[in-house]
Amino acid sequence: MKVILRNPRREVELSGRRRVKELLHELGILPSTVLVIRRDELLTSDAVVGDDDVVEVRPVMSGGRA
Repeated sequence: MKVILRNPRREVELSGRRRVKELLHELGILPSTVLVIRRDELLTSDAVVGDDDVVEVRPVMSGGRA
């Protein structure tokens, strides 16, 4: 699978099936700090991704008006 990481932008190739939470652990990323997206679908930590997937890992940003 191809994993596209944002901030800083880089790409990682991994093989095999795994749950999103396992993928993030392997990459050293705290699940509460990112969103994981496959195509236009927001994935939960229990979703399974595999060799044919392209997933994007984006940092969670919050903000608003004071």
